[in-house]
Amino acid sequence: MAASETLTRVGVALAGIPVVIAAAYFGEWVLAALLAAIAALTARELFRMAARKAPRPLELLGMMGAAGMILGAAIDPRMGLANPVPAAVLVVLTMTVATAAIWTRGVEGEPFLSLAITVFGAGYAGLLAFGLFLRHLPGVDDPLHGTAILFAPILLTWVSDTAAYFGGRAMGKHKLIPRVSPGKTVEGALSAVAGSLLAGAGYAVLLGRFPAYHPTILQGAVFGLLVSVFAQVGDLAESLLKRDVGVKDSGTLLPGHGGALDRFDSLLFTLPLGYAFFRFVVGG
Repeated sequence: MAASETLTRVGVALAGIPVVIAAAYFGEWVLAALLAAIAALTARELFRMAARKAPRPLELLGMMGAAGMILGAAIDPRMGLANPVPAAVLVVLTMTVATAAIWTRGVEGEPFLSLAITVFGAGYAGLLAFGLFLRHLPGVDDPLHGTAILFAPILLTWVSDTAAYFGGRAMGKHKLIPRVSPGKTVEGALSAVAGSLLAGAGYAVLLGRFPAYHPTILQGAVFGLLVSVFAQVGDLAESLLKRDVGVKDSGTLLPGHGGALDRFDSLLFTLPLGYAFFRFVVGG
């Protein structure tokens, strides 16, 4: 990676980190607005990637559906999966897209693929709603506490990515899945797991300072391991889609980082994992 590109990546990250931290701290509609915007842009990139082949997704409806799922979750984020609004948004989107396709796609416009990609893209990007559920776990009233919990999968995903990069550069000899992602190595993947496992154990100690949802060191280590696995699968899933349509990046939204999907692909997997871990394994 060129020095100029590295500086660009670092600059964009430094600009974005305060925004993310502030949104996480305030939570509720502030966090929902940020996640909804990211989800809409992520869905848009998925649709434009798909449009390079036969499908022509209904882009605007899909973007509205992705954002609507998250805004619906914000109505009562403490309900988590019991909140019926995100699912209702997806149902309404499905019916709306099917209806719109009658006139906008017709028989000759690959309606089957257009419908499938539109609903899939909205639902896939809508997984970011789990960040809202995680921030507002039942019984978490302290904004700092909620922020610390939300950042558990986010920071461990970053540790996993960083350890994979440096481990792969230092020791990488055996390709992981070259047809999907030629740059990834077995050594990099194992480095990612090891780094995230250790970071998870350390983060569990930090969370022990709060009154609830504090995992044991063993639980934190296992969570770190799982985050790394899920993060790498999420990244490989996006690589698979990009290879299918022949693009290097999903978009150009973030200089040095690619598109929104490039930046948040792993979180689409690790945020739901984080919610399940804290809600059902650690508990309040």
